[in-house]
Amino acid sequence: MKLLATKPLEWIQQEVEAKHTLRRTLGPWNLVALGIGAIIGAGLFSLTGIAAAEYAGPAISISFILAAIGCAFAAFCYSEFATMIPIAGSAYTYAYATMGELLAWIIGWDLVLEYAVGAATVAISWSAYIVSFLHDLGIELPAAIIASPWQPVQLPSGELVHGAINLPAVLIIVVISLILMIGIRESATVNALVVLIKVGVVLTFIGVGVWYIRPENYVPFIPQNTGEFGHFGWSGVLRAAGVIFFAYIGFDAVSTAAQETRDPQRHMPIGIIGSLAICTLLYVAFSIVMTGLAHYTEFKDVAAPVAVAISYTPFKWLQPLIKIAIVAGFTSVILVMLLGQSRVFFSMANDGLLPKLFSEIHPRYRTPWRSNLVLMIGVGAMAAFMPITLVGSMTSIGTLFAFVIVCTGVLIMRKTNPNAPRPFRTPLVPFVPLCGIATNLLLMYGLGESNWIRLIGWLAIGLVIYFSYSRKHSRLQRALMTQATARDY
Repeated sequence: MKLLATKPLEWIQQEVEAKHTLRRTLGPWNLVALGIGAIIGAGLFSLTGIAAAEYAGPAISISFILAAIGCAFAAFCYSEFATMIPIAGSAYTYAYATMGELLAWIIGWDLVLEYAVGAATVAISWSAYIVSFLHDLGIELPAAIIASPWQPVQLPSGELVHGAINLPAVLIIVVISLILMIGIRESATVNALVVLIKVGVVLTFIGVGVWYIRPENYVPFIPQNTGEFGHFGWSGVLRAAGVIFFAYIGFDAVSTAAQETRDPQRHMPIGIIGSLAICTLLYVAFSIVMTGLAHYTEFKDVAAPVAVAISYTPFKWLQPLIKIAIVAGFTSVILVMLLGQSRVFFSMANDGLLPKLFSEIHPRYRTPWRSNLVLMIGVGAMAAFMPITLVGSMTSIGTLFAFVIVCTGVLIMRKTNPNAPRPFRTPLVPFVPLCGIATNLLLMYGLGESNWIRLIGWLAIGLVIYFSYSRKHSRLQRALMTQATARDY
């Protein structure tokens, strides 16, 4: 068996044109909303203050621009592949077409870290904010149902307790999974409404806060370096860019909706690059207002830095709105992550690498409903019982690894299939893909040894599954064996 055999582009084109598959209903603005839904979570409200206080000062706005440029390298590469190969599998399918089945399996298994484990991580955080929000309304939930047994949670009263199950996290996973089963149009509508809420709150903060900016808070705009690399000065701006890079992660999930897009060749680049550009504008404006309202030193060791900034305005009603925006942000992130994971599993099952149930389409709703059902149970269990410190640390390195594979794939495809139609072309090849590879490898290196060990362990489990099940059921491997047998005769 050829472990590095690639999936022919002809096969992929047949899948694109096949009937009785996923329903194509999404337009460009649906895709932009999916991207914004995946990108803007709580990172904007927490990482901005932390990175300003510890690394960049008011120049955190420059850090957001640098981080966006780093993401853009990968976004251009995703856009090229999404228009060439408009299939639901995202990085998995791109790797299959360029680097072979074994690496495609590895990246498909790796994407579980970004999407399924990422959804569980966000659901745990969603639960914490819901508990806090209900506390503000005078509603106290029993400690037994708001936390994992293996990770204590601090109640709004300050008490540290152990629970039996994180029930709110399970409930949000169940609700979103049911929405995803009902249909992609309904899922996109719910996501658009949630995105409107959180973007509306961000714009309200910017629009209100800009009138109370104190210019002296911007002096010096780039604080003098302390003598240690990464603590203010230009090195601090760079360090902050690395920290806030993770506030941008999620735009790649747009590519998993390629098979449900009306005109993927035109609309996918708009969704991927457009959502990244809009979020960058929001991030830069938000950071400028936030560091203009309060001096960056006031954000140090503060759990809710946005609250400090809001205290310099007379509009205290912004406080609960920020919590609503964070809950809305988490909700849309969970939706897009679960959507992305089910579509990757759908493609892998179509190729025979996973059981057929993951590719079964509901006769009425035209969604991979069994895949969503399995994910609801699996991700729900993770959110219910696993500590966030474990699941959260595995998500970032898995995402960056996917970025590296996609950027590498563009270079390979340009060599192996130079004349293949490319409705969108990554600019400045090989410069842009190489910059994407270097940037993401550097960020992976910075995540530390423990995360690398977890990644290697996770991939080792995946290889056991591949060699014990997937290789034997692979459509490609069976076709190659049939061809080899025919040649022998």
